[in-house]
Amino acid sequence: MKTAVYIDGFNLYYGALKGTPYKWLDPLALCRVMIPSNTVISLKYFTARISARPDDPDKRTRQETYLRALRTVPNLSIYYGHYLSHVVWMPLAHPQPGLKPFVEVIKTEEKGSDVNLATQLLVDACSNAFECAVIISGDSDLKAPVQMVMDRYHKPVGVLNPQAIPCKALQGVARFYKHIRSAALQSSQFPPVLTDGIGSFHKPAAW
Repeated sequence: MKTAVYIDGFNLYYGALKGTPYKWLDPLALCRVMIPSNTVISLKYFTARISARPDDPDKRTRQETYLRALRTVPNLSIYYGHYLSHVVWMPLAHPQPGLKPFVEVIKTEEKGSDVNLATQLLVDACSNAFECAVIISGDSDLKAPVQMVMDRYHKPVGVLNPQAIPCKALQGVARFYKHIRSAALQSSQFPPVLTDGIGSFHKPAAW
């Protein structure tokens, strides 16, 4: 079955990759592990460019290296939202007597990826661009577009959830639903060295 894959990069990273040795993930290889009977005809990766921070000045460089790796994957397109960072006051979980119960923190929010993903999914369904769609995300906000694609366009939609906690909203509407386990991530890594039209480049050393 000709399958289009829609990847919520933020949800995937924070749900399954952060703090693991599997950040150098090849999404096409992951699909071949998770949905081996499907023929993947396109992958659409939704993310936002991050900024370096004083505590991690190489953060942006690592992301750019990974985006470069993604561009070596056949039929993969990258769609960008944006990040917002601002200082907010947040309550302490365990305030100390006599001290302020709040602290200033830098809050970073990713904006646009879920809307971009939902929009692209619906446009592609309307255009008859796939026979089956697969979403890599555990975001319950995607329930409505998944339901619409299945009800209005009569196309099956599956979910590969990277989150540790099941998403009951998506589980209840998807044609099939699988949890992405660490063994699948481990077996779906890019080679340490890749080559593109510019030359060879390496997996980030910190990964």
